[in-house]
Amino acid sequence: MPEITGYRLHKVINHGGMSTVYLGHQIALSREVAIKVMLPVALADEVSRRRFENEVRTIARLEHPNIVGIHEVGRTHEGLPYYAMPYLPRGHLGQRDLSQDEPRAVEIALTLLSALDYAHSRGVVHRDVKAENVLFDEGERVLLADFGIALRRGFGPRVTTAGLAVGSTAYMAPEQARGEDVDGRADLYSLGVLLWEMLTGRLPYEASDALSMAVMHAQDPIPKIPHHLRHWQRFMNRALCKQAGNRFQDAAQMATAIRAVQQRKPWSPALDALQRIRPTQRWAMPIWATLGATAVTLVVLAFSLGRDEERPAPAAPVATIPDATPVTDPTAAMLQPLPEAPLQRALEDARQQMARGRLTEPQDANAFDSVLLAWHTDSTHPDVAKAIDDLTGAFSTQLVRAVKEGRDDRAAQLAERASALGQQTGTTGSKAQQKLRDEAGKALDARLQSAVRRRDGADVQRITALAGELQLPRKLDARLLAQAKALPKGLARGATRESISQTSAKISVALTPRPVSRREYARFAAANGRDPALCRERASLLRMIDPRDWEAPGFRQNENDPVVCISLEDAQAYAQWYSAQTGRRYRLPSAEEIAELPGEVDGRALSMWLRDCGNNCQQRQVSGESWRSREAQRTLVAARGYDDVGFRLVRER
Repeated sequence: MPEITGYRLHKVINHGGMSTVYLGHQIALSREVAIKVMLPVALADEVSRRRFENEVRTIARLEHPNIVGIHEVGRTHEGLPYYAMPYLPRGHLGQRDLSQDEPRAVEIALTLLSALDYAHSRGVVHRDVKAENVLFDEGERVLLADFGIALRRGFGPRVTTAGLAVGSTAYMAPEQARGEDVDGRADLYSLGVLLWEMLTGRLPYEASDALSMAVMHAQDPIPKIPHHLRHWQRFMNRALCKQAGNRFQDAAQMATAIRAVQQRKPWSPALDALQRIRPTQRWAMPIWATLGATAVTLVVLAFSLGRDEERPAPAAPVATIPDATPVTDPTAAMLQPLPEAPLQRALEDARQQMARGRLTEPQDANAFDSVLLAWHTDSTHPDVAKAIDDLTGAFSTQLVRAVKEGRDDRAAQLAERASALGQQTGTTGSKAQQKLRDEAGKALDARLQSAVRRRDGADVQRITALAGELQLPRKLDARLLAQAKALPKGLARGATRESISQTSAKISVALTPRPVSRREYARFAAANGRDPALCRERASLLRMIDPRDWEAPGFRQNENDPVVCISLEDAQAYAQWYSAQTGRRYRLPSAEEIAELPGEVDGRALSMWLRDCGNNCQQRQVSGESWRSREAQRTLVAARGYDDVGFRLVRER
């Protein structure tokens, strides 16, 4: 055990990836304490250790009845940072089952929100709100612990040496999982997960490993809460929204929404803002008196008009009113029209974008993103269901047109987005999705019939490959396929072929019809927080002055161009991630499997990564000439990217 002046350490009570917690005895005050000692790998240099100590001192100044205090910060005899805090032997929230005690779960959530509100107002973000960090003292008081990885705003995200964002992925907000800078809204997301766990007895997302869990938080739709807790669904849709700007914006707002659910009252940002308006005491009586007098006047006037409709009205006496300072009615602001609700704004945006054909582009103003925003705001609203069906129908129309016109890349992109819409909103089996698949199948059959009539064998093979990529349940017309067998052969892009793998086992594979695009790779990088690989540079000075990576390869690209500056390791990681997303096995092709050099970028030919090793597996081969090299096959370093090398995948059948 480490040696710490003034303490005797007895035993280890907890151990994690960044620290070890010991039960100790503080000699001077004769009390039991918990001492957290950071591991050498967590804070490897003096700069990071001093920064950590400064953060702990900031946290030690937090004085709130529901935040575990810090007694002392210092260093062990070995030079490792530590801090001492009270020892709380009653365990943590993860050891308790509150699924049958909703009032207690709500009480704990509101208590934690009070602590977070206090910390956030002082610029401290916890970053690791989870069941294990909610402790209980001898009087069953709830305390939020382990601000040890908390980060004051402005310092940017801290990432471990393994490249993993700090925090527990089971509770981690999507932006935190991506390694982005975060604010208090990330803590509120984690608290939403924690409240779900307290109410149901399980987490909203469950996965076998940390990476898969992080991907689910970033991409999967918000699940349905059990039926007996359905009054919490709208709250959870907002609390667990993927975009921080659409969640509760502060702890007080979230607490108000919880109380509204508890009382079975509706909640919205507009109502919350309205309730926060409190007239001062001197205005209370005049407001109600004014409203009451107005009501009486209206009733009397209506009655008078009804009885004396034909009676001449007497001349009204003219009264003179002395000049006075006009009094502003404090109810006027309350009676103004409420601002447009976020749900209606998102739906209107989606309608306009669909009318203009902006289904997936531009990046920040397209129907796909607007419909998902509306769904996350309120997944139960009937207008949201209609918008999802309308967008699916629009995808179907454009997909059929792309198939007919032979724009296979666009057809594949639209099919992928339509599938993602169904998966994220839970509408994969809807009538609109079924109609899309049926219409796409009919369009493929019509194009296949045309290709057979033209005796175009290459187009037949492209159609066959596209049908496989679209993964339609409806197969191509068997009669037309039989006729196509008599056409001239020729391996076209994406055609299925039998090939021999390096293990000599015969495997049927299909080569994807195009290289992986920048858009596709960007989704993978964002979901996994993957840092870009170093792209080849001619000189070290140039690398420092003008670094290159896949986002900035040194020449202009659009999001549908093949991604370059990707290392072989990146390409293999993408294949594993994409396999998990689709439920099919994808990998890099071998030299035997790749059919031809596919695609260009900015008018320049590209090579493609292969799975084959060079002289050793620190190097791998690329196939095809590029704008930098005329070699049909080269051997390159696997750990870095190249601006003339992209990659395609094969799918094993």
